[in-house]
Amino acid sequence: MNNYLKNVLSKISHQNHQVSRDLYEYATAAVVLQMLRMPDNSAKMLVQGVRRIKIDEYVQKDPYFKAKVTALEDTLESDIETEALARNAADQFIRMISMAPSLPEELKIAIVNVDSPSRLADMIASHLNVSIAEKQQVLESLNVKQRLQKVTALITSEMEVLEMATKIQSQVKSEMEKGQREYYLRQQLKAIQEELGEGDERTIEVKELTKKIEEAKLPPEAKKEAERELNRLAKMPTASAEYTVSRTYLDLILALPWSISTTDSLDIQAAKKILDEDHYDLEKVKERILEYLAVRKLKHDMKGPILCFVGPPGTGKTSVGMSIARAMGRKFVRMSLGGVRDEAEIRGHRRTYIGALPGSIIQGLRKAGSNNPVFMLDEIDKLGADFRGDPSAALLEVLDPEQHHAFSDHYLDVPFDLSKVMFITTANILDPVPPALKDRMEVLELPGYTAEEKVFIAKQFTIPKQFKEHGLTKEQITIEDDAIRAIISDYTREAGIRNLEREIAHICRKAAKDIASGEKKYVNVTADLLHKLLGPIKFFSEVAERTAEAGVATGLAWTQAGGDILFIEATSMSGTGKLMLTGQLGDVMKESAQAAMSYIRAKVK
Repeated sequence: MNNYLKNVLSKISHQNHQVSRDLYEYATAAVVLQMLRMPDNSAKMLVQGVRRIKIDEYVQKDPYFKAKVTALEDTLESDIETEALARNAADQFIRMISMAPSLPEELKIAIVNVDSPSRLADMIASHLNVSIAEKQQVLESLNVKQRLQKVTALITSEMEVLEMATKIQSQVKSEMEKGQREYYLRQQLKAIQEELGEGDERTIEVKELTKKIEEAKLPPEAKKEAERELNRLAKMPTASAEYTVSRTYLDLILALPWSISTTDSLDIQAAKKILDEDHYDLEKVKERILEYLAVRKLKHDMKGPILCFVGPPGTGKTSVGMSIARAMGRKFVRMSLGGVRDEAEIRGHRRTYIGALPGSIIQGLRKAGSNNPVFMLDEIDKLGADFRGDPSAALLEVLDPEQHHAFSDHYLDVPFDLSKVMFITTANILDPVPPALKDRMEVLELPGYTAEEKVFIAKQFTIPKQFKEHGLTKEQITIEDDAIRAIISDYTREAGIRNLEREIAHICRKAAKDIASGEKKYVNVTADLLHKLLGPIKFFSEVAERTAEAGVATGLAWTQAGGDILFIEATSMSGTGKLMLTGQLGDVMKESAQAAMSYIRAKVK
């Protein structure tokens, strides 16, 4: 063995081995085929392994190791199992060569031409990308069958690594190709859009919307939703229907007054003056508004009240809401709930539906341009319900101070704060209003006006208003107090003043016609002239005429127009003494008549 180079592998990674225990016990005897001297005075050698050896004893350590060795022989069993292991190892290694780009294709021919199972195992092991320790195990395997088994296991493990690497490389390549393809298609789409004149327009539009979103001071949730919708918009062709839907949605988000508020006028005396100028009486309503302004003056973050004005038609419920807005310096929004049967009118439609729109609450706030208007929900007692839902249930969230700070509109799909809004609802009667909804509101009753109050309102408010609307002046027309009283008693029968205003407007039109035609220069309306101007008397006062007759009594009744007098006529005739009642009478009236009959029988002599 003196003519061979002993190739001994180290157990540790560094090269300066000071002790023999750092070296493996089994090594390879090799022949030096070529040696090259490098410029840095180092040398490179090409060696060929010849046989396995075992180191028995080291006889020299400096300046290099010398050792006594024993040549080792392979243990080869020439049986079918060894042949099968050799063929399997060769086939797997050939497949591995196809998968590993670092292995040359010529190696396949070399493997096929190896006729020794021992040399085959050694050749395969030398080309495997495994650790030194694993290769050392192959070297120390003198039994060829065991060596082939170890090599086969190493090939299988290496192939799994190569398959995973190939899969990863394929995925990376696919992603790169997808990205390149998408970039190429986008460039083509951009070129096509520029040819059609669409590219620049959409780019400018997206930039403008981006700038508006940044400047709008949106809440975090609204800004996130707007940016998400803008990203969708930027990828859509302008001709698509979805583009219009997204653009409309973004316009709504940017148009809503998320952080825009009007400054409240907290001058209580000025507010009282405005309320008195617009409406006579209504002391409870005026006092409640002035109390709210006083508290707002002391506590600036107070939530808006939720008021409900209840009273007969024509008593000024809607107009007093407008006066409240003017007195507070706020915007006024009115929504009529009469006949509303669809919940979507309140909450809006979901954007997945064709023609979807936001609910009336959000639309009203957009129209107002501030997040603290006076919002009037008119005729809340006229709400209906059908298969599309119950709008009164949707109003529970709107009118609940504990919930409406995050009102959710189906179309907007982003919470909106309604806590600064002053909600006012109106109703003629409270009976149809659901108890849960009624519980959320502060009810203020507006009773009907007496005849004298109507005269005062007509002189101070209604007549000047109608003169102005018809282009008349006090020098051209006057309406005497007796005429006003006659209109109230003979031509109207109501708790409010709506019909009174109509009759006065009728008189103004007649006077305007006479003055415009030149027939008259001045018109003085008296009680005697009403028959000519307004026609025959519509309502008669029968109290004086009828109570003078025997068998006629008066009773009190209530109607939507206010209190009224009911005449009860009695006729005696021969018979069994049975009481007969005619007309559409309720149970209470029937009981009253029966009680009167019992009283008469008890007192008759």
